[in-house]
Amino acid sequence: MNEEQKISVVINTYNACQHLAKVLDAVRDFDEVVVCDMESTDNTVDIARQYGCKVVTFPKADHKSAEPARTFAIQSASNKWVLVVDADEIVTPELRDALYRKIQEPGCPEGFYIPRQNMFMGMFVRDFHYDYQLRFFIREGTEWPPYVHTFPKVQGRVVKLKAAKEARMLHLMDETMHEYMAKLNEYTDNEVEKKRQKGYGLWALLWRPLWRFSQCYFLEGAFKMGTRGVIRAGLAAVYQFSLVSKIIEERSRGKKEEGRGKK
Repeated sequence: MNEEQKISVVINTYNACQHLAKVLDAVRDFDEVVVCDMESTDNTVDIARQYGCKVVTFPKADHKSAEPARTFAIQSASNKWVLVVDADEIVTPELRDALYRKIQEPGCPEGFYIPRQNMFMGMFVRDFHYDYQLRFFIREGTEWPPYVHTFPKVQGRVVKLKAAKEARMLHLMDETMHEYMAKLNEYTDNEVEKKRQKGYGLWALLWRPLWRFSQCYFLEGAFKMGTRGVIRAGLAAVYQFSLVSKIIEERSRGKKEEGRGKK
């Protein structure tokens, strides 16, 4: 195979042994698999080595998500093309075949948004609307901002992957409500860093949760999931309400501290 048409799979991990064997089984036919581990304390690294993966380490420190390690992981790959896969995502054979076909086409873009099907309360979200993630791109020049819920900055043209319906990633993470709420709190804390300059106020506190509920329930097809769909859309709204509230709170505290400093 032409060196320009080889693909490295990059997986960031931290105590990710639950689904890792299934994830690695699904990507064994790619040219290289790189596991970037953040000092796991379980047998994540042992599993990766059993599958013959290239293992690199990024210090865990006080990082709450994988984003600070993403650029390091991507640049640890050997090939021109990189597919970023989380440790709870399955790459279907159809997706693998579609990616290798795409990079052989003339005028191929430098990046692709990949369709992902998520699981919620024990069932996969109906495929009325996929969750597209920018996960396939050229390695050279690509950087990933160190904030949660961000996409990488790719040097070149980026498009949505158009392929067969089965060409997707399957997201196996099925969190309990307790786990979801804990992660919601953690993620909104991290996202405040990215959006603290936004001038959010009362209007944003009202319309952002309402819009996110409507978007999730109607546009993303949550209505097809019955009661589960209402819960899913409600949690999406709660996420926005929590995020905006934290930004407003931080701004209010800052003004109080500024006022004290002037006295």
